[in-house]
Amino acid sequence: MSGQENADSRKSWACCAVYSSKATLILAPEGRESARVAESSGCLGKILCSLTASSHEAPGVPMTVKSDVDPDLIGESRLKTIPGTDPALFGTAMLEGPARVEVRSYQTFKITYVTGKLGLDDTGAIRIALRLISDAGALQTTDPTAPNYVSVRSSGEGQLMLKYDRNGGQRPWNETLTIYQRGGYLKPGETIEITLGDTSQGSPGLLMSTFYEGARVFRVLADVQATGNFIPLPDTRLEFTVEAGPLHRYLGVLPTRRRPGESFVMGLKAEDLWGNPTAQGPTRFAVESSVPVAGLPAEIDFAPDNGALRIEGLSVAEEGVLTLTLTSTEGHVVEAGPLQIREGQAHYWGDLHGQTGETVGTNSIEHYFDFARNKSFLDVTSHQANDFQIKPAFWDKLNRLTAELNEPGVFTVLPGYEWSGNTAVGGDHNVFFRDEGARIYRCSHALVDEHDDLDSDAHTLTDLYAKLHDEPVDTVMYAHVGGRYANIFFDHDPKLEAAVEVHSAWGSFEWVLTDGFPLRRRVGVVANSDGHKGRPGASYPGASFFGAYGGLTCFLMQENTRDSVFEAIRRRHTYGTSGPRLAIDITAALPGGGTLFHRNPLAQPDCATEEVTSCIMGDIVRVTGNTARVSVAVEAPVGIESIELRRASDVVTLWRGYGEEDLGSRLRLMWSGAEYRGRGRNTRWQGRVQVADGRIRRFSPVNLLNPEQPLRQVGSNSAIFDTITTGNRMGCDMWLSGTGATLDVTTNHGTLSLNPADMGVEPVTLDAGGLARKLVGQRLPDGPLPRSATFEAEVDIGEAGDTPVWLCVNLEDGNQAWTSPIYLFRD
Repeated sequence: MSGQENADSRKSWACCAVYSSKATLILAPEGRESARVAESSGCLGKILCSLTASSHEAPGVPMTVKSDVDPDLIGESRLKTIPGTDPALFGTAMLEGPARVEVRSYQTFKITYVTGKLGLDDTGAIRIALRLISDAGALQTTDPTAPNYVSVRSSGEGQLMLKYDRNGGQRPWNETLTIYQRGGYLKPGETIEITLGDTSQGSPGLLMSTFYEGARVFRVLADVQATGNFIPLPDTRLEFTVEAGPLHRYLGVLPTRRRPGESFVMGLKAEDLWGNPTAQGPTRFAVESSVPVAGLPAEIDFAPDNGALRIEGLSVAEEGVLTLTLTSTEGHVVEAGPLQIREGQAHYWGDLHGQTGETVGTNSIEHYFDFARNKSFLDVTSHQANDFQIKPAFWDKLNRLTAELNEPGVFTVLPGYEWSGNTAVGGDHNVFFRDEGARIYRCSHALVDEHDDLDSDAHTLTDLYAKLHDEPVDTVMYAHVGGRYANIFFDHDPKLEAAVEVHSAWGSFEWVLTDGFPLRRRVGVVANSDGHKGRPGASYPGASFFGAYGGLTCFLMQENTRDSVFEAIRRRHTYGTSGPRLAIDITAALPGGGTLFHRNPLAQPDCATEEVTSCIMGDIVRVTGNTARVSVAVEAPVGIESIELRRASDVVTLWRGYGEEDLGSRLRLMWSGAEYRGRGRNTRWQGRVQVADGRIRRFSPVNLLNPEQPLRQVGSNSAIFDTITTGNRMGCDMWLSGTGATLDVTTNHGTLSLNPADMGVEPVTLDAGGLARKLVGQRLPDGPLPRSATFEAEVDIGEAGDTPVWLCVNLEDGNQAWTSPIYLFRD
């Protein structure tokens, strides 16, 4: 982009971002100024404004981003053999029901199918298909009193037979309801009525999904000649919108590190129970700050038409730690921060991995980028669609959008895609390009019917590496664990593959890093969402097969530009979290000094080097000494349960901010792990906690991500749970009364008996097999844990190979963070 184009882009963003352009100023006490802050609207830069009907409105006026998806951009299998080209042959369908519904509400819809010129033959059928990515209620046809009941009736002869299959169709239209005609036929003009969520016999209706959908589509197909060839009805688009629910909480967001005088953004969002930004939370906040903040209003009149706002142009002049406290007129208290103000590299937060309705996800690419910038307040993002589903038209559109929306210094957007080869030939890998215009090298054209570029396919990871080395556009890659996990044993190119993704909405996967240590894989740590619901940076799992909240990556950089992002990835100056934003520092002092390599010398021995006496996360250093003195500092928005300083896979120092003298009546139970490394890794934890000789006087779930999963106290001395982990961890805290209280924890993976009076700070662990499945009981202080931590420790450096030194931070709310390792080695 030219300088003028960048300026124009910044102007177009301003129509949805800052309080100054639409501020209604009111007089505040003691002469201070208050502002009504404009909500973050759908206006998403010049190209997105052009997609709205109101693109010439004045700056600050809310606009709406198009959320439904152009069907011509969706990669899918398309029939080449059809009975004829006349649309009247196959019939028509219409939808009756509400146009807009609320998440997790019960609704009723009626689809009326009218046969076409060919009628519907005996053993023929019609089919209703819905998108795979949904956690709406599963249709059922057997119990008219239960949720999601479906009924059908016909105006013609014969009987109708129904078959529902959650995964019976072709991606992305996997969920299918098929209505078969039996014992007769239908003549042209006769009808079949399908009532989804039929309430006539006691069913509450059809349960809606947990997340916003700009267009929830019923796709109707017909097999009118009983050949098994289902033809989508032409010119038929039956759809409705799923909107956010009532206010559940307010969320304030700050970055974690900026330099004195440097501009930053505060984000404020109203969320419903399922994490959707909701307009159902207007209020006024009084604002208090721990240090003076230039540009910060004393009051914010928050009326979020789109659920969120950005306050831009804030800065702090002096070094220190900023926390903000926002108190609403209704008594809600929102904390934002901590934000460290200090010299050195700043922190920029990103989620570089998600997809939308143009492939297997939900909502449009425009909605996705708007959410990243204006509703989760990211600094860096990218879109990563499965390559075998990316049509050429969508690849072109994606490149146009990333070029237009990239905003150096404010919002970095990278073009890219997910190479989605099978695990046997490499597994999922994220590909990011420094600039637009790169060629896409798919693992296959599985759902792309344009075959002009079949010769560009890279069927194996080795093939992909070879093609990317010839690609003129600069490229970096991540190894990803999703449906097809990355097979780091198949191949590895250190010039391209700079990081591994240890957390996403699929769960937590430390093994994708630690498996590489014996192989001397010198990669950084990142975390992303791989969200499929159009919510990068705030990807809640809902009630679907995603078992975790999406992750975030912190990039340590001097400025927020594409060049800096690429350099941070290649230098491994990154750390990942399971969602929260916290500041982490790990530094190794080297008594004998060392040589720091700017690239991996195993792949690029002639890379730039420098002589150092200390190094930070991600650095590769050849040392002369036998030990390193490691310094650790963590500043978190919640309490810190523990910090593990690791040497490769071993914990060499475990920090806790409390001792045995601090322990109280709080007992924490946490369960974690997965079944195995593949797609069906979710572990179900079912069980009961029974307290004897005491009672539970207070109970609090920890990291319960699905509100519909039972995890609650029952009576005064027991609790029950039926939950899911997928490598991540969750559990509960119980404050017990009775000095002799004991607990028996019975689960489907084993039992654990605990006597808190005999327990110190060390946890009691039940290993439960699977992939790092375990149940842990430990005592904690009664009050909140400290939010800051600093310590030092000495780490021995191995005589041969690498000594990876890194951190795992465990937070009081169940979240975790992982740093890129420092790779120390001796010749």
